Amino acid sequence: MKRKEISSILFVCMGNICRSPLAEGIARVALRDAGLTLALDSAGTHGYHVGAPPDARARRIAREIDCGIEDLRARQVAARDFGGFDLILAADRANLAWLHQHRPARTAASWICCCPGAALRLEPRCPIPTTAGWATSAKWLPCCTRRCPA
Repeated sequence: MKRKEISSILFVCMGNICRSPLAEGIARVALRDAGLTLALDSAGTHGYHVGAPPDARARRIAREIDCGIEDLRARQVAARDFGGFDLILAADRANLAWLHQHRPARTAASWICCCPGAALRLEPRCPIPTTAGWATSAKWLPCCTRRCPA
């Protein structure tokens, strides 16, 4: 059986202002550096911040690691995303469960997984910076950067 090439990835967290935009930014840089092009996007399972830019602290950290995310705006996962992306990566198990619960019955086969073992490697539970603390990105940024192999 021939494996399908991945051409699009959706990164998902709860509000789409911290973890998933940073994951998207990190992936952009890794793919660019590898000379690869994939369609990337990020979204939240909840619509708390729709239309808002990433959190100012996330933007600061993105600048520090040279993966600007200023152009991104929060959005909520939509039904079309389940058939529109080859791979959907959840930041943690709670968002993974939400994705499986809300996946439309008749959609094209997207892989939906928690990030460990996937293209972008996150820990089984990537802490939420706004609750885990922003004092240092060292508390949670490694979740997004532990090997993003292209």
